[in-house]
Amino acid sequence: MANLTKLEQHLATRSYIEGYTPSQADVEVFQAIQTPPTTQHALRWYNHIKSYESEFASLPGSSEGGKAFLGADEAPAAAAGGGDDEDIDLFGSDEEEDAEAEAIKAQRVKEYEERKANKKKVVAKSVVTMDVKPWDDETDMVELEKSVRSIEQEGLVWGASTLVAIGYGIKKLQINLVIEDELVSLDELQEKIAEFEDYVQSTDIAAMQKL
Repeated sequence: MANLTKLEQHLATRSYIEGYTPSQADVEVFQAIQTPPTTQHALRWYNHIKSYESEFASLPGSSEGGKAFLGADEAPAAAAGGGDDEDIDLFGSDEEEDAEAEAIKAQRVKEYEERKANKKKVVAKSVVTMDVKPWDDETDMVELEKSVRSIEQEGLVWGASTLVAIGYGIKKLQINLVIEDELVSLDELQEKIAEFEDYVQSTDIAAMQKL
């Protein structure tokens, strides 16, 4: 049995159990789930890994990483003091509040507002897994990948890649990338890749996760 609560929290910021491509750790957790999850991130991951079901035996890595997500769900632990801004009780009630308590409350409100004002703008980023399909089994996949990685622009970082068999001796390039959402358009990036028409037949976005 899989710990779906822990799995959902983990997948809120990741596409896979480990690394940037499907592995035996994903297989270990997938096989421990008896029915499809109902939470957003776990269900997205479940459906994606299910598409590799016929290739489970050939996926790389070890299943050890998946064992951390096995076992019954745990009840959420009560917060033990401190925490994020949202956890501050700015308006807690106390029938015997005196002037000192009011002053402390006012100071907390002031500190909270100052922290909110000083927070830096968070740059929105996404982790993307892209499939790049060649024309046939004679396409030079080394040159295809070199062509893809030759695309450079602000806000784009290429990551790990692997070749995935899709039948009839043909393999597709599955490559990970991190983009800044305001700087990189995936549609435009796919159009640039399609310009390598000697190697590239088509591209697809296999997975996308906000950082």
